[in-house]
Amino acid sequence: MYLITAQFPDDERYGLTSQMRRAVVSVPSNISEGAARGSQKDFIRFLFIARGSLSEIETQLLIAQRLGYIQDVGTTIELINQVSGLLGGLIRHLQNR
Repeated sequence: MYLITAQFPDDERYGLTSQMRRAVVSVPSNISEGAARGSQKDFIRFLFIARGSLSEIETQLLIAQRLGYIQDVGTTIELINQVSGLLGGLIRHLQNR
């Protein structure tokens, strides 16, 4: 995401660029924080938050594409969907324990 947003106009530095970078860092950060909390309930809650950040990133990518900042977001959205699916599987696994 850092490489993608590096191509954005300078006037987006504190707008879309900043939002996308924060959201992408939020995904592993929430997974890590949830795992460190020590309770399964907290871990699941943080996994949902991480999945929400993935949805934010997908929306922001589509906005950036519509604004003409990037051309093809298909591959990146596929990766987002794969990670979201993995998180969903982990959430289901933990909920069924």
